[in-house]
Amino acid sequence: MEKLKDRVAIVTGGSAGIGRAAVLKLADEGAKIAIWDIDEAQGQELANELSSRSIQAIFQKVNTADPEAVNSAAEEVIRQLGRIDILINNAGITRDATIKKMTNDQWDQVIAVNLTGVFNCIKAASPNMIENGSGRIINTSSVVGLAGNFGQTNYAATKAGVIGMTKTLARELGKYQITVNAVAPGFIATEMVKAMPEKVIEMMISKTPLGRLGTPEDIASAYVFLASDDASFITGTVISVDGAVTL
Repeated sequence: MEKLKDRVAIVTGGSAGIGRAAVLKLADEGAKIAIWDIDEAQGQELANELSSRSIQAIFQKVNTADPEAVNSAAEEVIRQLGRIDILINNAGITRDATIKKMTNDQWDQVIAVNLTGVFNCIKAASPNMIENGSGRIINTSSVVGLAGNFGQTNYAATKAGVIGMTKTLARELGKYQITVNAVAPGFIATEMVKAMPEKVIEMMISKTPLGRLGTPEDIASAYVFLASDDASFITGTVISVDGAVTL
């Protein structure tokens, strides 16, 4: 049974990694997909792949830090796909450095995408959800937003901020039957992580009680659950998908 049949989902950062896994899982559950990313080649390739499987999908080149671009893209989703039911704020960047070495640009870039970008997308998508009287907003936080991490002041601040935003908007939007939740991934085997030195990967695994890295599909499954009717009474929560690394 397709849990998300004919629902329209926007996935930011949807062309690769966790975002790509989310797009594929949402599509498998019957959703129509809008892929938002700055990587035009990968994003369009994924949209074409879905279209070849008779799944309605569009790619839009969107910088989520740009509110005008986000507003325009949201309007185009409604024009082409009819409505917005699900928003997955998955896009994110890192610019790591200790506080002694972190530049203002490194701080500003991460805040712009990871925090302001989430605000921009919710601001653009939520009016249609309010009009429809339903919706699912899923924000990507991180275990770093819960516990902090050396050399990631900017990233940790954004991911903690996303949690605060999630809880506040759950209160504001609940009366419209819109749920707002966050997923906090742990160490996930994306291409970026797999390219790290073997020693670093072994250290990550040793800190994870389940004894392995998570997969992009592990996170995508959490997104799908929160987007489905199975999670209709869950809002304002943070689901850690981390193999218990934060315990």
